[in-house]
Amino acid sequence: MRKRFGQHFLEPAWISKLLAVIQPDPHDLFLEIGPGTGQLTLPIAAAGAQVVAVEIDRDLAAGLRRVAPPQVQVLTGDILTQNLADLVAAAAAAHNPRTIRVVANLPYNLSTPILFQVLGAQRAHGCFSDATLMLQREVADRVVAAPRSRAYGPVAIMTRLAADAQRVFTLPPGAFRPPPRVRSAVVTLRFRSPSVTIADPALFERLVRSLFTLRRKTLLNALRPLTGTVSTLQPAELLDRAGLAPDRRPDTLDIEDLAMLVEHLAASREPNCPVP
Repeated sequence: MRKRFGQHFLEPAWISKLLAVIQPDPHDLFLEIGPGTGQLTLPIAAAGAQVVAVEIDRDLAAGLRRVAPPQVQVLTGDILTQNLADLVAAAAAAHNPRTIRVVANLPYNLSTPILFQVLGAQRAHGCFSDATLMLQREVADRVVAAPRSRAYGPVAIMTRLAADAQRVFTLPPGAFRPPPRVRSAVVTLRFRSPSVTIADPALFERLVRSLFTLRRKTLLNALRPLTGTVSTLQPAELLDRAGLAPDRRPDTLDIEDLAMLVEHLAASREPNCPVP
């Protein structure tokens, strides 16, 4: 194990609790992110499921290959450089699974980028039925947060577009070896069709990120940096068209509010304005 990868491995009692949440089935295909020594990989495979496991640590990957059964494919690499749909495509074609699922014990310093990668793959390809993720508790709070809460922001909003999120249990530092300095939580995502239609997904994400950098401002003020570069409308007129009060705060907006706002923002975009 290489310390720079920030890996912490579950104690056996907590592995059993996590498996009770996952409930692997012989008809499942799992994409496992960060399998480590195979603490989850091997019992999932023992239940008859297929597993595509991606491990960044080449020593751990080599060790897992030596003990893994035939239905486990171990890949060495950085998950953030991978196309997730492509990773499972060949295994899915060969085994025709009923469901394709994600399971991951995410490194604390990369949990949000990997979460957004999973969500992006799901939006683009609709390939996964669910995901079971172990996260730092503060990140888990942001995933399951509701409007008007302190933790509500881009992570919760982008998750809510495609999934119903639930925190199923929390773990103390002693649940891991070596113990981390933070508490962790297990979150499940049940993927579904988008709850609303987004006129411009790239602009939607840019809008959400921009608004929540000024989350304590009113919408009238929080919109100024974006409308000044993207839209031909002033913030007051944009909010009026979207039917939103100018004195509301970004953290009061639900998915439907944001979808309406981005629809009018896209319609009023400056000609040839890019959305980075």
